Amino acid sequence: MSVSLLYVAFCAANVMLLKEVNMEVAEPYMDEPFHVPQAQAYCRGEWTTWDPKITTPPGLYLLSQVTYRLFVFKCNLSVLRLTPLLCLLALPLAITRLVAYHKRERPPRDILSPSADSVVLALFPIAWFFGFMYYTDVPSLLFVVATVVAALQERHALSALLGLVSCTFRQTNIIWLLYAFAYSRVTYLRFRRSPPNSKELPKLHDPPALLASVSDIPRIISSVFGVIPDILAQAAPYTLVFFLFGGFVFWNGGIVLGDKSNHVPALHVPQVYYFVGFATLFGWPALISGPGAVALAKGVRSRMFGSPSRTAISIVLSTAIGVTVHLFTIHHPFLLSDNRHYTFYVWRRVFLLHPVVPYLLAPAYLACAWTWFLRVGESQTLLQTLVLPICALPTLLLTPLLEPRYFLIPYILLRAQIADVQMPMLALEGLWYAVINAATMYVYLYCEREGVGRFMW
Repeated sequence: MSVSLLYVAFCAANVMLLKEVNMEVAEPYMDEPFHVPQAQAYCRGEWTTWDPKITTPPGLYLLSQVTYRLFVFKCNLSVLRLTPLLCLLALPLAITRLVAYHKRERPPRDILSPSADSVVLALFPIAWFFGFMYYTDVPSLLFVVATVVAALQERHALSALLGLVSCTFRQTNIIWLLYAFAYSRVTYLRFRRSPPNSKELPKLHDPPALLASVSDIPRIISSVFGVIPDILAQAAPYTLVFFLFGGFVFWNGGIVLGDKSNHVPALHVPQVYYFVGFATLFGWPALISGPGAVALAKGVRSRMFGSPSRTAISIVLSTAIGVTVHLFTIHHPFLLSDNRHYTFYVWRRVFLLHPVVPYLLAPAYLACAWTWFLRVGESQTLLQTLVLPICALPTLLLTPLLEPRYFLIPYILLRAQIADVQMPMLALEGLWYAVINAATMYVYLYCEREGVGRFMW
């Protein structure tokens, strides 16, 4: 099957599935009872109406107005669910350009001919599932990916504008605007060359990731000051957006809109470990593609136990992980009480299976982190490899609830950096996602439990 036919099949199958979702889930479900009435108020022109329980800006509802007014549809649940679905259908088009950049390839000339990698990534279970619910997640992801792509294409004013729009879906997307600027500048400095017959430009010390050592860190820090003048001009549009965002936080009295009581930031260090484990569980086909599972496992073993010093460091890091698990694990009341989410059962049947289980997982978290570093760092410099985890930290550390949707954007951006996934393993990855999606959607649509409700992510 050609890529174009694959994309057509992707779109057709999702459109037909939305029809089935609307038939089986005819009333707003879970968070939709908050979002749908708010969007309908805007459809009626009631622009000052706002539900104080909604904690995100009105980007989703404003985007729905385009569909509502352009096609003169009714502003009902079925039509409103078209907004995230259309964003899901557009997602491969944006991811194609992101993946092409990491592969150092030209993207297809035809914008409606996405790559096979992008279609597979659009099937990522968290992104795909919420393409059928009136939630902010898929539009947020689409605009973040577009923001990063524009920055990598040196279209910084457009990138800043798209980043500003992305913040109207989720406030934390301001971090991904910073990522777009930082990653694009690190990449620019890596490939920048001095013009002929001119003075040699200052260089950023940024060695290949897999060859770097601790001794490179002071050299990186000292070289940063020399290259700052070369990236200041591109920083201007991003700086304007950061000032606007700061004004919003000052006006709002915090980053959270509406119901702040249930969304109080708290230091949640294990959330980083959950993300690393989650990413490895879902991304294993891409991880073992290229070097193979055996070679990758040997590489991880070498990094962790290849010498006495590395073994000692691994023991210290595993111990530190265990200590932070003990000190900063949060048993969020939503996680403990809402049995309509899979995390409820993961928490009870894995993490609460025995008091020692969370600590036994510490070396596994470290191994997962090394696995991603080795794969992502194969074709990147140290700073290119570290920008994403550094930017992901504030989005994860301050979120007290274990919620897979918080992992969506960092996962897609991380997975897109693996540039050498072979076609057989890409097909396996697509099949892996499809099996999870089929099981999840079947349970959601047809296994509703009396007095409990529908199960979902």
